[in-house]
Amino acid sequence: MPSGGLDHGGVRRASVASVIETRRLEPADRERWEELFRAYISFYERELDQTAYDRAWREFASDAKLHALGAWLDGRLVGITHFLVHPSTSEPDLCYLEDLFTDPEVRGRGVARALIEAVREWAREHGCGSVYWQTHETNVVARRLYDDVARDEGYIVYTLPV
Repeated sequence: MPSGGLDHGGVRRASVASVIETRRLEPADRERWEELFRAYISFYERELDQTAYDRAWREFASDAKLHALGAWLDGRLVGITHFLVHPSTSEPDLCYLEDLFTDPEVRGRGVARALIEAVREWAREHGCGSVYWQTHETNVVARRLYDDVARDEGYIVYTLPV
């Protein structure tokens, strides 16, 4: 190969990683978003009826209380995250990252990390003091990433159904 990384046809040959694009979901993303969200719900062995998906999408579209971002790899929506902001009694508002899911076919390629960073940037721009989330203790793969990008504060989550 000639110097400068060009082949004989003048085309640059390089092993370039795909760029992950993160942005707010748009109406055209609805179908793929729902596929990913259904896979997320299934991962945690839960079920939702269609009205729950419809309600969530309406909330994301209004962008008032619940927010959603997507991650695109090679032009395809491959990851989603949902989050919200709430006040705190002792610090600036907090951003709770409620859901995070990456298409299993692209795991390990930085999609979840890019989504977490996108939420962090969104939270910074909106005056939040921090971003926090929870995961199941058995979600070992995700916890490796989480241990790398954030710190485990040691809190235990309790749930009281009403």
